[in-house]
Amino acid sequence: MVIESKIPKEAEIPPTDFVIVGGTGDLALRKIFPALFHRFLDGQIPESCALIAAARNAIPKTEFLAQLRRFCEEVITQDNEADWDVFADRIQIIAFNVRTGEGASDIEEACVETRAVPRVFYFAISPALFADACQTLERTGLKTDQTRLVVEKPMGHDLKSAEALDDSILEVFEERQIYRIDHYLGKETVQNLMALRFANSIFESLWSNAHIDHVQISVAEEVGVESRESYYDEFGALRDMVQNHLLQLLCLVAMEPPSKFVADQVRDEKLRVLRALSPITHDNFDSNVKLGQYEKGSVQATHVPSYTDEVGRPTGTETFAALRCEISNWRWSGVPFYLRTGKRLASRASEIVVTFKRPPHNIFQNGARGSEVMEPNRLVIRLQPDEGLKLCMTSKEPGPGGMRLFPASLNLSFNETFKTRLPEAYERLLMDVARGNQTLFMRSDEVEAAWAFIDPIVNEAKKRKPEKYTAGSWGPVSSFELMAVHGHRWIEPEVHG
Repeated sequence: MVIESKIPKEAEIPPTDFVIVGGTGDLALRKIFPALFHRFLDGQIPESCALIAAARNAIPKTEFLAQLRRFCEEVITQDNEADWDVFADRIQIIAFNVRTGEGASDIEEACVETRAVPRVFYFAISPALFADACQTLERTGLKTDQTRLVVEKPMGHDLKSAEALDDSILEVFEERQIYRIDHYLGKETVQNLMALRFANSIFESLWSNAHIDHVQISVAEEVGVESRESYYDEFGALRDMVQNHLLQLLCLVAMEPPSKFVADQVRDEKLRVLRALSPITHDNFDSNVKLGQYEKGSVQATHVPSYTDEVGRPTGTETFAALRCEISNWRWSGVPFYLRTGKRLASRASEIVVTFKRPPHNIFQNGARGSEVMEPNRLVIRLQPDEGLKLCMTSKEPGPGGMRLFPASLNLSFNETFKTRLPEAYERLLMDVARGNQTLFMRSDEVEAAWAFIDPIVNEAKKRKPEKYTAGSWGPVSSFELMAVHGHRWIEPEVHG
């Protein structure tokens, strides 16, 4: 069966072999193969592509497909049931040992049959295995000049380990072949942020300390650590979320316009932002960083245990972090960037809020109702769950009886506006790998610059005990004080039903 393409020509990819190493694990089943299935349904994956789940302990294909279908069920209908059968038939399960290379010949044979170029290896395995896996790909001949490698976080646990990890990968692969994935950068709204800034002179002309008062970036989660206790207790919120997701979002907000929208120029500008971040050290840590750990409480009317109960022992790991960052350059000097992330918060939401400066003079202060509490203009960029943009302004209330001011907003919901399903981040990023587009992937010097900024913060955090906060709240009291002392407040994300 030939799946009719539903995509524009510029979105097409060349015939590409996808080899998911660790292909029967949780990440592959929940994210990678469902992403490939969605792209298959839209006709974006040519027939001449191998779809290989390579795993040390290969499971029967029927068992694999039964597990995978649970994560694809919502889009399988009577009309496309046959498409699922075609997609499922194309998946191959191959036993592969990344240390010994056993099974490499089976992968080579499956790829040679398609004659597809390029060949993508996605490492959905522990970073501890990356070095061995890279050496095995080279030793067995699976790595070619057209091979592309996708690696998942964590990219080390500090600067030293990140450099060692990169060195082990770069022994085998060139930088042009490596795709360090951060799924946040694949979100539709994150990419639209660049279009918003650089394709609209109305915003770019305002995008500086001359007009912006402060910026806040929030990534809130309702969930706790769930089955990730050992990983999370070692990493905590600073290394798990701030070092990659939040700093990447900060870079996209603050970067200078590249001369062209190409990978290395975009990444050069992001790197300049990271290197311009004012260091947070022992002397200024307490005034710029607030940490928390959730206690038992209720999230969306469901009682949840404390972090201590979930990991089974008392621990000083932070599950919440709020930072006040400053960028020492011409454009952003004097504009604070507030970063906030945490688990077991009131709702799941990710937002960037750009607050503009108030008018230099309020002409309505004598007699206009509402002028005394007039809010500043804000641009709210919603990353999840309801992707979109909102511009908050002050307007006049309709009707006679004098000037009555009230807050109004222009709201662009992507779901409502485009009336179509928005691709998940992994779908977009996998297709970018096939096209050889590295724009939304991190370069090694970006990763290392982010660790160079975070390492001193983590070292200071280890000397402090995180403040307790109730699960289902918006974090510890100190996080609100972090902003209040500067005359600012957190803008809580809207909860969409």
